[in-house]
Amino acid sequence: MASNRPAPAAPSALTQRDTETFGYGGHRTDEGPFQEWNPSAESIRPVRGRHRVTKQRGGGLARSSTVLGVGVIAAVGAGGMASAQTGKPPVSISVSDLPSVGSLISDDDTPEGSATPLSDLAAASAETEKGSSGAGEALRARIIAQAEYQQEQIETKAAEEAAAAAEKAAEEAAAKAEAEAKAKAAEAKRKAEEEARKKAEAERLAALAKQYTLPTSSYTITSSFGQAGAYWSSGYHTGLDFAAPTGTPIKAVHSGTITEAGWNGSYGYKTVLTLDDGTEIWYAHQSSIGVSVGQKVSTGDVIGRVGATGNVTGAHLHLEVHTDGSGGIDPMAWLRGKGLNP
Repeated sequence: MASNRPAPAAPSALTQRDTETFGYGGHRTDEGPFQEWNPSAESIRPVRGRHRVTKQRGGGLARSSTVLGVGVIAAVGAGGMASAQTGKPPVSISVSDLPSVGSLISDDDTPEGSATPLSDLAAASAETEKGSSGAGEALRARIIAQAEYQQEQIETKAAEEAAAAAEKAAEEAAAKAEAEAKAKAAEAKRKAEEEARKKAEAERLAALAKQYTLPTSSYTITSSFGQAGAYWSSGYHTGLDFAAPTGTPIKAVHSGTITEAGWNGSYGYKTVLTLDDGTEIWYAHQSSIGVSVGQKVSTGDVIGRVGATGNVTGAHLHLEVHTDGSGGIDPMAWLRGKGLNP
């Protein structure tokens, strides 16, 4: 740090007065009046030729010192702001680089190589502040741009997710609608097929009904196949009973050949009609037989009369159906299979 040399010690007025004036109680005329020592006097030369001290102009020193302090603070503050905002290393400021008080006060020509004028210092401070402000604005703009970019990314991602969810929902809805349509079509097809099957079966039964007929008329079903009871030697009923008045005609249910006709114990008078497919129809408890063995008959031909012969409790036709040498099947189901409804 540059500084002025210590000024030579001035004669102390207090010392002289202490020893001469005060000691003798009078004032010496060859001394004084004394003038207060001014370190800024021109007798003090600048150190190393870099600074010079000019005469003080009323109040200039105090005013210049204030300006100097403000300039130093502004320079230091600007340097610190620039360092913090721009990331550049702080600028080192030393007192030796600042202008001396005398140079700030003096309006005379400043020799080359002397201290920087305060106006230049203020301009540099303004430039630094301007640069700091520009760096701050740039940083602020970068932060805002980054925030906007991140917000845009978030919105884009949300839009993409919403679009994907909507597409998935649409696909699921389409798949569900397609599945429902297929199910409805399958159900409609099943119903149509069922209706067609029923229709075909009805047509088949109608055609069979023209070929088959019920064994008698004016009857009442009194006992069904498989019914248990003590009336039957096997413990259950082996046929279907049509109760009707004695003498009611008995008909051939279908075309075939008479393979048995006559008395058969508990069956009374019995006739067996064998159809072309080998099925045997047994007619029992007849009051009379109207055909003979080997005779060919057609559907609806009268082959006998209702009676009460054999093991019976009243006049009725006992009908049994035997297929392929079996012990007998339900006559009701067989007749219904031929389109008849007993």
